[in-house]
Amino acid sequence: MLRTRLTTLLAISLGACLAAGAASAQNRDVTIVNGTSTAMIEFYASNTGTSDWQEDILGVDVLEVGESVDVTVDDGTGACMFDFMATFSDGATAQKNGVNVCEISQFDFTD
Repeated sequence: MLRTRLTTLLAISLGACLAAGAASAQNRDVTIVNGTSTAMIEFYASNTGTSDWQEDILGVDVLEVGESVDVTVDDGTGACMFDFMATFSDGATAQKNGVNVCEISQFDFTD
């Protein structure tokens, strides 16, 4: 009886670990599109569970009007929900909270 319970507990634990591993292995590749009328000079993606922005993903690059860039949005936590923020050459910013990067393949910033 004890052996059956241990086997069952082991199977449940293994199943939970496999499910967690599958969730963290989800595709987080997102094409960021600048559909605005101004060049994008900074782009940030931060886990919705954090209160500050991570590093600028574009770095020294500029995303001109109509251009796109492919990024992998993954901070190593397994999270799918991220907040996006872009800064443009005219000083304007655009922010979108609660983007599920595990479910989308493209995100468009528009005017």
